Amino acid sequence: MNAISLDATDCRILSVLQNEGRISNLDLAERISLSPSACLRRLRLLEEQGVIERYRACLNRDALGFELEAFVQVSMRNDQDNWHERFAEAMHDWPEVVGAFVVTGESHYLLHVLAHSLKHFSDFVLTKLYKAPGVMDIRSNIVLQTLKEDSGVPVTLPQPAGR
Repeated sequence: MNAISLDATDCRILSVLQNEGRISNLDLAERISLSPSACLRRLRLLEEQGVIERYRACLNRDALGFELEAFVQVSMRNDQDNWHERFAEAMHDWPEVVGAFVVTGESHYLLHVLAHSLKHFSDFVLTKLYKAPGVMDIRSNIVLQTLKEDSGVPVTLPQPAGR
């Protein structure tokens, strides 16, 4: 997909929406100094172009009892047929995995895992992850403190070349 050309007003709309997804069109228009009809036209265009994929609620992990967060590196045995497809299929059934990435480096995957407790995490690793087809090695990094976290996208205008 090619990058969409955004102007400063589009960037302001996107920035506000990433922080306040339930803002009314009237309040959004006022915030970015547009008429409500012009704001709604721009918003619909951003949705049609696929810049805005969906709207969702951000849930509080602590309030829901998720006490453990970890990033897990998974290395696979490459000598099995369809090892990637088989692992990806198994991983989609694990609610503990809230993010999964194919990465470069020593491991094949990086999983972002949430668990209610150390026991829950341990059960996940032993009964699901280690038993997944082709898993050779697992290295876990448990999060002690989050310094910065934002699931949004930086909304800025492209910088001219050479800067």
